Amino acid sequence: MQEDTLSRNGSPPFPKRSTIGVLGLQGDFDAHRRALEAAGAEVREVRRPDQLAGLGALVVPGGESTALLRLLAPRKMDEAIVAFHRTGGVLLGTCAGLILFAKEVASPGQPSLGLLDVTVDRNAFGRQVDSFVDQGRLRLNGTEVETEMVFIRAPRIRRVGPEVEVLGTWNGEPVLVRQDRIFGATFHPEMSPQSPFPQWFAQQVASPQAIAPLGQAAGSREDITP
Repeated sequence: MQEDTLSRNGSPPFPKRSTIGVLGLQGDFDAHRRALEAAGAEVREVRRPDQLAGLGALVVPGGESTALLRLLAPRKMDEAIVAFHRTGGVLLGTCAGLILFAKEVASPGQPSLGLLDVTVDRNAFGRQVDSFVDQGRLRLNGTEVETEMVFIRAPRIRRVGPEVEVLGTWNGEPVLVRQDRIFGATFHPEMSPQSPFPQWFAQQVASPQAIAPLGQAAGSREDITP
């Protein structure tokens, strides 16, 4: 059997399925769908556990994290997302989605799925009126690029675990991270038409061998120019 470069500690490799699901319970799921379709991906909106079948990845979009938690549990979507990941599915959480995946949530604390070894502060930049757009840096496939980043009531990543790579920074802070098959962003790449991230992510799901092994892509926070 060919060794998968992304499999660590016995975790399943990236799946060979390329369709990307977008959780369509609340938040800006339609913007994610449009951005991924513009990048050439096949996209399916997901609202029930059975709709995860056959997907290569699931995007959990921004929105309101406490409302998202209340919507997931009655549908057993929280359990389904964990099972999807454990059986090889790729996950991307942006803003509220990142909060849902985080191992620890602070300021204020709330439950989460605990899949991504980071600590995040909710709404760390203030209220909706404090949302902003600025330039940040991404390192994708070893190439560093500057790109627009949209922050809307954004969380802040306070701690990054030892198995977590930093793929993007803003003002020296981590804003895009990856731990094996889980990606988390504090900003909204789907809202920036020129952002390279949606196309890059779609390509990784379609051709997982294109992603470098852990430790060879972005490395640590210091590897990306502030």
